[in-house]
Amino acid sequence: MPVPDATAGAPRPVDAVALARWRRRLREAAGPPWLHTEAARRMAGRLAVVKLQPRAVLDWGLQAGHDRGLLSTAYPQARITPVDPDGAPAPAGAMPWWRGLLSRPAAPAATAPAAVPDGQAQLLWSSMLLHTLPDPQALFAAWQRALAVDGFLMFCTLGPGTLQSLAALYAEAGWPAPMAPLVDMHDLGDMLVQAGFADPVMDQETLRLTWRDAEAALAELRTLGLNAAPGRAPGLRTPGWRRLLLQRLASRRGADGRVVLEFEIVYGHAFKPVPRARLAAETTLPLDDLRAMVRRRPPATGR
Repeated sequence: MPVPDATAGAPRPVDAVALARWRRRLREAAGPPWLHTEAARRMAGRLAVVKLQPRAVLDWGLQAGHDRGLLSTAYPQARITPVDPDGAPAPAGAMPWWRGLLSRPAAPAATAPAAVPDGQAQLLWSSMLLHTLPDPQALFAAWQRALAVDGFLMFCTLGPGTLQSLAALYAEAGWPAPMAPLVDMHDLGDMLVQAGFADPVMDQETLRLTWRDAEAALAELRTLGLNAAPGRAPGLRTPGWRRLLLQRLASRRGADGRVVLEFEIVYGHAFKPVPRARLAAETTLPLDDLRAMVRRRPPATGR
């Protein structure tokens, strides 16, 4: 039985404390997991559809500036600001020792979301962050505020097709779910519209990763995160349980003898449209929004 996916408009059933530990582990790692690097690389290939040449880019992620090279290649003239959802600086000692031998400037410390000015960025980029936060709608609202009118949002995240075979293995054994529910891409599209974005486009692809054995598969899974399902096993697992898990994983080998697990990568992009004033007895608009509406007003024509 696969892990049920979260739905739009309903709270995501997760352990927020476990998610915070998950983000801290990823942030303090020496580098991003291979899957995160690959997802960012694939998403960067989609920047070709963006005709906008942004002056200010927000890299809203977990490891300060780890996608900076991709963004700098696409937009060499842009000012790129890393934003950490927890407002943490770049971790000391997280860079490999040999990186210091290269003549590259160090990535700047990340900015806290509260310090990001409203309506200034032309592009907001977020790779593999969304599923590590408990409330996608709150994050979309923050992204919408940070973007300028006509600004472009591009993000990727894990979808509910992730590790379905592992979830089935746990269900067959009568164990609690191995991971918290993930949000379906159609529900994410609805949330984008609710947050005020226009023309959201969502798509996905499934990556099937293979390992030589179950030990190697488990070792890489540990680099990707933690189980944030509220109903997960409350205590430490025993060595006997781990041996049984390895045996069950090994029984799921593919035709080539390698252990196979699947990951659904969901991609989304959308624009921030010109705001519409709602008629009321008293209507208040931010000054920047009012200026954008005036700039977009069609010129008057003679009769």
